[in-house]
Amino acid sequence: MNKQKPDLKKEQAASSARPRYPYSLAARFFFSFMDLVTGNKITLSKTKLVEILASIPYRAWENNKYSRMTCNYRNLEAVEHARRVVEWGREAQDNEYGHLLVIQEKMKLDGVSDSWYLRPPVPWAIVCFYRIFASTLAFFSLRRAFLFNAEFEDHAEHVYAQFVSEHPEWESQPVDNDLVKHYYPDAATWADVFRRIGLDERDHRNKSFAYCGKPEHVVEYEGMPEID
Repeated sequence: MNKQKPDLKKEQAASSARPRYPYSLAARFFFSFMDLVTGNKITLSKTKLVEILASIPYRAWENNKYSRMTCNYRNLEAVEHARRVVEWGREAQDNEYGHLLVIQEKMKLDGVSDSWYLRPPVPWAIVCFYRIFASTLAFFSLRRAFLFNAEFEDHAEHVYAQFVSEHPEWESQPVDNDLVKHYYPDAATWADVFRRIGLDERDHRNKSFAYCGKPEHVVEYEGMPEID
């Protein structure tokens, strides 16, 4: 793995400048629905909802791959591929959950309350819908499930790049929170924390594109983790 630390400001600028992936009709509908519920403005509550949903596909893939490992245990090549997907899925779930905790700490710091769509039963309904969608997609076409996740993560990467640009005051806000420091020990300011979250989303995007058979859409950068 490349140990070079990425230039977070450079990569945020690169995310902002890069055109979005040409999203499928399903992805465009999903993002439009999210904007309808949360509003077009990017807020901490909106990113919190994104992170609540972000880990769901990885759990769906884990369940799918464990079923395939059980059915195809004699095929060691298939088992090894499934094992890699499961390991990546668990790592990605932990990463997305870390994002959720970090955003919650920022909301507490700023004295920001959850928006209406984060109060029960609204998030339960959204999560239930996305769980059914992700599980169904993984059941019928894991490749298409990877591609939809790549679209989701591409969208999230651009959202975070824009979010940081809209909050220049974060450049001078130091990170003084032990939990946030646990996840991002090298981030000196809140701007860098959210830049790093955006780059995490690019990592998820890249790996999703690689697994769905579209490696040409992987966006490389200095210090990125290796892709199988």
